[in-house]
Amino acid sequence: MSEFLEAMAFRHACKAFDAEKQIPSEQFESMLDVVQKSPSSFGMEPWRVIVVRNPNLRKALKSACWNQNQITDCSELVIFTTDNDTVRSGTPYVRKMFERRGLPSEAVDTYMGVYKNYLEPIEADEVLLENWTAKQCYIAMANMMTYAATLKIDSCPIEGFDKEEVEAILDLEYGHSVAVICAFGYRAKAQSEQKRLELKQIVEYR
Repeated sequence: MSEFLEAMAFRHACKAFDAEKQIPSEQFESMLDVVQKSPSSFGMEPWRVIVVRNPNLRKALKSACWNQNQITDCSELVIFTTDNDTVRSGTPYVRKMFERRGLPSEAVDTYMGVYKNYLEPIEADEVLLENWTAKQCYIAMANMMTYAATLKIDSCPIEGFDKEEVEAILDLEYGHSVAVICAFGYRAKAQSEQKRLELKQIVEYR
């Protein structure tokens, strides 16, 4: 079995972390590098990652996250937020992201037009915009989780939280929103058996 498939077999939604065991700083930095290198729609990288280490802040967040022990017991708590206003069509940020490719100005203008045509129907609705940027965060989080598994580091993606309450606790700037939370660390007990549908139930050839 390849290292990647071994990591996929190792990875599970860890519900009980060993609160005394910490991820080595070099390994955690490499996990953050994976986020930085992850793909995003149009290359906009809308994610902004908050690593919460303050015990008091974690305790406050736990109450807003259905009192899940992973919030306080994990080694590293990573909150993926989105910078929604920055990625709106026509912003200096968007132009800069296209310009960094070294394209001539005419090509940048063309990309700006394509981006505007794509995003205008989305950004007209704040919920749609948040959903679009959140999708990019899930790509980055999935990559981070899988890479962590290659290091024998456990993870637990968390969607069970009060979004407005978490954003208030974090005192996020206007235009930023919480997409998803992920806990990383080491399991406190054996992994449960992995249950999955058979390939024939999820794959269709046409």
